[in-house]
Amino acid sequence: MIRIGTRGSELALWQARYIAQKIGEHKTEIIIIKTKGDRIRNVSFDKMEGKGFFTKEIEEALLEKKIDCAVHSLKDLPVDDTAGLRIAAITSREDPSDVLLIRSDRYDPGASIPVVKSAVVGTSSLRRCAQILHEIPTLSVKPLRGNVPTRIKRLREKKFDAIILARAGISRLEIDLTGLIEFTLPFSYFLPAPGQGALAVQIREGDISLQKELSFLNDDATSRAVSAERAFLKEFGAGCHIPLGALAHAQNSTIHLSGMVASPDGKSFFRGSKSGTHPDETGTKLARTLKDQGAEAIV
Repeated sequence: MIRIGTRGSELALWQARYIAQKIGEHKTEIIIIKTKGDRIRNVSFDKMEGKGFFTKEIEEALLEKKIDCAVHSLKDLPVDDTAGLRIAAITSREDPSDVLLIRSDRYDPGASIPVVKSAVVGTSSLRRCAQILHEIPTLSVKPLRGNVPTRIKRLREKKFDAIILARAGISRLEIDLTGLIEFTLPFSYFLPAPGQGALAVQIREGDISLQKELSFLNDDATSRAVSAERAFLKEFGAGCHIPLGALAHAQNSTIHLSGMVASPDGKSFFRGSKSGTHPDETGTKLARTLKDQGAEAIV
């Protein structure tokens, strides 16, 4: 029996069940582990100390052999492997875009981003905050924590005029959005978190038999793309503490990467792109290019 460790949110459980179905449900057991990010709900991510808010306790359970593998949203997993652990597989990526969900009474169909200019937008992501304010500086952005259904509930309760969520979470949970306006934020000016939309299956280093058993889960194109994104992130030494986005795609042997770094208010904004055949090198080069342009001053 393969014991799969996961957080207990609806989305995390969907992800763990998805992996269990791929492996074979009769061969797996799902074990729920509460993380720091689950326990502390009244503090925005940028104010929380350290990294791995949604992964640390799961990794500890893996090291202590309480579970055999862990399923993470890749965007939550720190870029440096925890000693004794490794990523066994990165799954084929769901649509990595972000979506602006808008209450119909605050919808402005004539605007490039169709929300009224004075809208209150909910997100606890500095990356989302910086990019939306860079496009519409007159918005008011307020912190929004909780799982995906909770965030949508608060929008319906009129606590916010609009909220920003990952398309992957909405799609995976098949959430009813009746009465709300969906606007997909284009990659041309709104980049996702590195690894957004992909799942990582983590195991203990040296567990060769499990590595072989799980290898079929790995999608090579996704793995190469997110490696470039995470190399870009690593060069800035960033977690949730600065607004940073990246998106890459693999085309044959070439990786095409776009990345951005900004101040939280979106006023200082650096974005660029780079192509190359080596994912880590491509990510590092783009980060250094943006640093040379002045991005290092806001990190």
